Amino acid sequence: MKTKRATVATLAGPAIRTARDIYTTVPSDAVRVAALVDIAGAAAALARTVVKLRRLDPDLIAPHVADRTDLRAVLGRGQWLPTMLRHIGPPPATAAAAAPAVPMARSVRRRVSRRRPAPAGQGALFTTVDGRG
Repeated sequence: MKTKRATVATLAGPAIRTARDIYTTVPSDAVRVAALVDIAGAAAALARTVVKLRRLDPDLIAPHVADRTDLRAVLGRGQWLPTMLRHIGPPPATAAAAAPAVPMARSVRRRVSRRRPAPAGQGALFTTVDGRG
């Protein structure tokens, strides 16, 4: 069972590293929590989708996760309690070698549309769907 947990830890490593980076680098608490909630919500939704579509038994998944309580909370059959606070350590070193987390630069493209001047006369009476005369 230990090798399967190691595989899960290696696969989860980059995501955990990203979440820890957000936790340690974002200065605003509200934005930090919002980003972490979005990450957790998206991951939980994907996990629930796979379980539903593949008809997986949560008891078969439980030996692979670090905390069984998290499994039930994510799959919607348990309850997330305010006392479920714990330290999340850095992912294993093998996860860093497997897939290094490199921030990707995104280019920002802005669409510029220029409006044509309205034609003189009665063109506005016969406009098409796209607003042209």
